[in-house]
Amino acid sequence: MKLWQKEVGLDQEVEAFTIGNDPDFDLMLAPHDVIGSLAHAKMLRDVKLVSEEEWQDLRSELQEIFKRVAADRYVIQPGVEDIHSQVEADLTKALGDTGKKIHTGRSRNDQILTDLRLYFREAIRMLVEGMEQLARLCLNQSERFKDVLVPGYTHLQAAMPSSFGLWFGAQAENLVDDLTLWKSIYDIINQNPLGSAAGYGTSLPIDRSKTTHYLGFRDLNYNVVHAQAGRGRSEMFMAFGCATTGNTLAKLSMDICLYASQNFGFITLPEKFTTGSSIMPHKKNPDVFELVRARGNALGQLPSQILATTGHLPSGYHRDFQILKESIFPALQNLNTSLRITHHGLKQVQVTQDILEDHKYDLIFSVERVNELVRHGTPFREAYQLVVQEMKKGKRMRPDQLTHTHEGSLGNLRNDAIAVKLNTVLQDFDFSYLEKVKQLISE
Repeated sequence: MKLWQKEVGLDQEVEAFTIGNDPDFDLMLAPHDVIGSLAHAKMLRDVKLVSEEEWQDLRSELQEIFKRVAADRYVIQPGVEDIHSQVEADLTKALGDTGKKIHTGRSRNDQILTDLRLYFREAIRMLVEGMEQLARLCLNQSERFKDVLVPGYTHLQAAMPSSFGLWFGAQAENLVDDLTLWKSIYDIINQNPLGSAAGYGTSLPIDRSKTTHYLGFRDLNYNVVHAQAGRGRSEMFMAFGCATTGNTLAKLSMDICLYASQNFGFITLPEKFTTGSSIMPHKKNPDVFELVRARGNALGQLPSQILATTGHLPSGYHRDFQILKESIFPALQNLNTSLRITHHGLKQVQVTQDILEDHKYDLIFSVERVNELVRHGTPFREAYQLVVQEMKKGKRMRPDQLTHTHEGSLGNLRNDAIAVKLNTVLQDFDFSYLEKVKQLISE
């Protein structure tokens, strides 16, 4: 029977439709469901809704279930609706009436809210790790290739001198901005909804501060209606983070695809990192970065998917929320995978030297010529017009050396300052919950 089922059985077609493929996603929540149940049971012991002996039995059995989950030996049995039902069924089978007490003072609504917060919290930690590694690689590559000049483009037209130092450094600072956004999302996610029950609290004397402490949340979602409103909103915030970092990776990948083409020839990807053609022997296709680009662009649609599902729902729980897992779970996996493969690819990029020696890029130095006249006292607008006339006469624009000195420019990358920004935002993430979770599953 379902946890909510009374006397009348559910139509089998209705049951199949409403459950869908949710059990597959629920298995991804299994470790978090057990962890949340451990914290809840421990709190029930503290407020004397279960005895010390009952707590010890619940703890022991939940820890055994966690071991099976960690070993990938846990399944949701046919006919069991979700991970919450399976865990409760196993506890009841092993402990009888004691197992039935695990649901005291909570609903499946706040249970799934808690599972998702724990899952998202861990997902953010993994994303932050991947983004940090990629940002640090980009800073290293920026220093390594800071003197290798390339054309900078506007409107896809060669515009001004740039460098691989600037390009790699820009990717790093983009990721710092993304991390700043993820920090705000993490602060929202890292709040405890457990104890809000079906969204209206409970008359039982539970202690929500206890579960907040046991699970390592930074704070409570205090208002129980607000806590229930976190279903859909949590997914929405995560979706905006995924879309932003997906955009960062897609734009980076688009540049790589352009720069690796014969028309540009700015970089070379190792042959082992490219794919060939079944008909053209010479082809070296940047499929990896094309797929990262595609995945990143697809992530840009994620907020719209979430909002289209939840945007017109009134307060309270609705079954509509169930299908959000089908969007957000694969998106998080795709983003993690894309971060790892981008890091792997950028380590192996080979840059082309002396690109700007090609005379087709001579005119990108026109601004340098304008600035040279300005430094000698010519008003900028007058200098601009003088250079237009000089270009018509074929005057050489290329200076003997480039003198870009301001912060963040070609000659003064300030990667040190970007590294400080990176370290600062990383220090703001508090992942101390890991110790709390370890304590729950091992004490």
